[in-house]
Amino acid sequence: MKQIAFLLFLLLGWSSIAQVTFTAEASRPQLGINERLKVEFKVDANGDNFIPPSFNGFTKIGGPNQSISQSWVNGKSTFQKTYTYFFQPAKRGTFTIGQAEITVDGQVYKTSPIQVEVTAAVDTPNQSRAVAEAEDGIHLIAEVSDSKPYLNEGIYVVYKLFFSSTVNIRNWRPLDNPKFEGFWSQNIDIDQLELKEGEFGGQPYRYVELRKTVLYPQKTGELKIEPLSLAVSVEVPTDRRDFFGRRMYDVVEKNFSANTKTIDVKPLPEEGKPEGFSGAVGEFDFQLKASEKTVVAQTSFELSSEVSGKGNLKLFNLPKIQTPSAFEVYEPERSENVRTSSLGMRGSITEKYTVIPEFKGDYVIQPTTFSYFNPRTEAYERLQSEPIKIKVEPNPQRPEETVASANDTAKPQNMIASKNTFNYIKLDTSLKAKGKTQFFQSPLYWTLFFIPFLSIPLMLIFGKVKNRATDENQLQQKRASKLAKRYLSEAKKNIGDSKAFYESLERALHNYMKARLKIQTLDMQKEKIQALFAQKGVSQETTENFIKILESCELARYTPTVTEDMQKNFKQAARVISEIDREV
Repeated sequence: MKQIAFLLFLLLGWSSIAQVTFTAEASRPQLGINERLKVEFKVDANGDNFIPPSFNGFTKIGGPNQSISQSWVNGKSTFQKTYTYFFQPAKRGTFTIGQAEITVDGQVYKTSPIQVEVTAAVDTPNQSRAVAEAEDGIHLIAEVSDSKPYLNEGIYVVYKLFFSSTVNIRNWRPLDNPKFEGFWSQNIDIDQLELKEGEFGGQPYRYVELRKTVLYPQKTGELKIEPLSLAVSVEVPTDRRDFFGRRMYDVVEKNFSANTKTIDVKPLPEEGKPEGFSGAVGEFDFQLKASEKTVVAQTSFELSSEVSGKGNLKLFNLPKIQTPSAFEVYEPERSENVRTSSLGMRGSITEKYTVIPEFKGDYVIQPTTFSYFNPRTEAYERLQSEPIKIKVEPNPQRPEETVASANDTAKPQNMIASKNTFNYIKLDTSLKAKGKTQFFQSPLYWTLFFIPFLSIPLMLIFGKVKNRATDENQLQQKRASKLAKRYLSEAKKNIGDSKAFYESLERALHNYMKARLKIQTLDMQKEKIQALFAQKGVSQETTENFIKILESCELARYTPTVTEDMQKNFKQAARVISEIDREV
């Protein structure tokens, strides 16, 4: 009896194990390289720890999508869990999809391998109805505001995703972001996608604007705007209906790409180009203001040069102001109050000069001229500031001084007091007999006599000069460090905000190049920067580090970064600015 009971228990155990079925099915054993493959893993029990196989030779474009079906027929229940994948062949050949694993009640089950043959592309890909409807019902396009702009004239590109009423979009993700070679670009944030009604191909469609980017072409000729590519999950209606009569949908993973756009950039006309034109394109106002009209000698006041309006505000230099020679003028501090929308950059750029008048008198700061190209009128326009009169009163803490001419640019000179007029006339003589020579007390005698004594202070002076050179080197390093902190202060405040940090970091590097090396924004290209650094004597290593930081700023606009990376880039930028300032 014990043997019979043991056999019955063993048979029941084997029968319970045999009840679990775990299989793998491919939508077809052979397909073209331009077709798609669907692979399903099905298990008739509620298992856990599903481990898919490796799919060598295929690129996954969708999945895993998990579904569960359960039904009761004549008092008998059936259960099935399905894991679905979608693949695109990567190359031709015969490939094996390996074994998948799943655990049911502590027991591990495996599927059998599947062989799939990938052939050359077929003329009419055998795709499902759902995929065909997704292709016909969804379109990704790029629209450009102006395909023939002038050099440095602002345009924008907007990417729109159109979809018909027969399909629904579940989600989307970017596959490839476009690179705007030859353009200065800035993305416009879209806080919330807005569903709009429109037309495509003469048919009513719904659409959303996924991305907007403002572009300023930096060179003439034909420039390409690369396409944006997206992976979209689409819900396509089927002929099936659920228990309540509602239509059922299939989910399709499909890649879409916008069309490549060609921009024909026109050069600015040479005829009528003003002298000193720095590349400003747009519509602007210009003014020059002084913080004080009456000042005391040797005290400072502020002179502000401001350009406001719309156009390429960040991409040109403000005109240099002309002041009387009796004024000591320091390098300007540049500030930008610019906002960017689909209409381009709007706001103002200001350069503030600290000015110290040396001598009393009445001075005039002559008008400053600012010129720009207006693409609306297709002509150059000139703006001129008003002359500014500055009255400099004497400083009571300084002796009275008289200026030769206060209105011209000549250097002021002190007058000689009459009581000291003839102090330079010698009243004593030192006569010697002609033709008489003697060694004792002669210049040669005294020279040889004092040489040993003079050598001691000379050696001391040499040591001090050497130490002074070392101190001067340390002082230059401190000045370079302060300069780096001054330009990078805004970037340091934005550490933690990737977009704001890298924009302010790139702007700081540009402002430093403008102020220190007198390079214009139009010349901010890698080849020109390398040539300029080589001309200035900057080392190859420092040049490469500077280029790497600029590339990091460009790349970080489209890739997420962490705070540690921002701090690292900030320290690298400060070190590079200090090295450039010491080497130049």
